[in-house]
Amino acid sequence: MGDYRKSAHCIYDMKYHIVWITKCRKPVLMGEIAIRTREMIRKLCRINDVEILSGYVGKDHIHLLVSVPPYLSVDKLVQYMKRNTSRKLQMEYKGLKMEFWGRQLWAGGYFVASNGNVTDEIIQEYIKNQDIVERKKNDNFEVGQL
Repeated sequence: MGDYRKSAHCIYDMKYHIVWITKCRKPVLMGEIAIRTREMIRKLCRINDVEILSGYVGKDHIHLLVSVPPYLSVDKLVQYMKRNTSRKLQMEYKGLKMEFWGRQLWAGGYFVASNGNVTDEIIQEYIKNQDIVERKKNDNFEVGQL
């Protein structure tokens, strides 16, 4: 259980690959702005007990591979990071505020994919091999001992 993380009441390993882009893919994340964006994301992750396993700040997008505690939804995490970085970056860099006319720095959506240690097939095989009393043909949600 080397890669598992612990909280007060559970042990977990929930990793996600998250990507989001700037509005209209404008290449504004360069130099000092890119470094400041990385600092903000690191701080927001630390505050939310999110571990950054890998990350990349491109000119017009962010890539993160993160380990997220089970009580925090990915949607809330991304929403929190995008909202806070957009607001603070536009306050600190007046050129960004002019570039985006005081609106959001980030485009509306994001990409996320979970990264697990076990494939769907392995989980299905594990479930299939449980102590099953009653089996129905072509039923993939079975009942164990009654």
